[in-house]
Amino acid sequence: MVIKVFLASSSGSTAIKKKQQDVVAFLEALKVDYTPLDIACNEENRMWMRKNVPEENKPANGIPLPPQIFNEESYCGDYDTFFNAKEDNSVYSFLGLPPPPGSKEALQADRAHIVENGTHTEETNAEGNVDESTEVPMTERNGEAHAEKEQAQAADGQEEDGGDADDEEDEVAEDEEEAVEETDEVTGDTQAHAEEDEEQEEEDLQSEEEEELQQLEEEEDLEETQEEEEAE
Repeated sequence: MVIKVFLASSSGSTAIKKKQQDVVAFLEALKVDYTPLDIACNEENRMWMRKNVPEENKPANGIPLPPQIFNEESYCGDYDTFFNAKEDNSVYSFLGLPPPPGSKEALQADRAHIVENGTHTEETNAEGNVDESTEVPMTERNGEAHAEKEQAQAADGQEEDGGDADDEEDEVAEDEEEAVEETDEVTGDTQAHAEEDEEQEEEDLQSEEEEELQQLEEEEDLEETQEEEEAE
């Protein structure tokens, strides 16, 4: 594939000269092989250029101005489209050439391929070796497996939380049972003390009644003795 750049060596336009210099200098910086074709001194080159520039890319007067760029017979574009491709780091695509390994355009193409397909594309560095610096993120490579693992971990966590909740409920129930048992014991002790107190009170009452009866009997005996003495 031969890159053809149509130029006007004797153009009187400063703007055209500057545009031609920019295109040529950038291609040489990229080490892109190209063939300059002068339309000022070669009528055949001028006629071929005007004929092969697509109608939609021609100016209103129908005469395209240099620089015009072709890849063999395929039209690439003029200075404006070349400049836009340079700004977007897509000059090789603009020229219809594969980007060299390690170039910005090659890295961008690999990243776009990874995002589109979700697979890892091996990259090569400037020496032609495999560049492992760019890797597909773990989430993109593992995909569903990673998500399933997270779901399983979440489910295990919920089961553990449920088990802890059950243990807490069991502990609360045991505490309640112990509290009820303690209450029953306290109630039983209270009733036992109350019964003992009642029995003691009954015994005290009986003792008091017996003492009163005994005193009455003694008083009666004393009165009878006095009456007998008086009767004598």
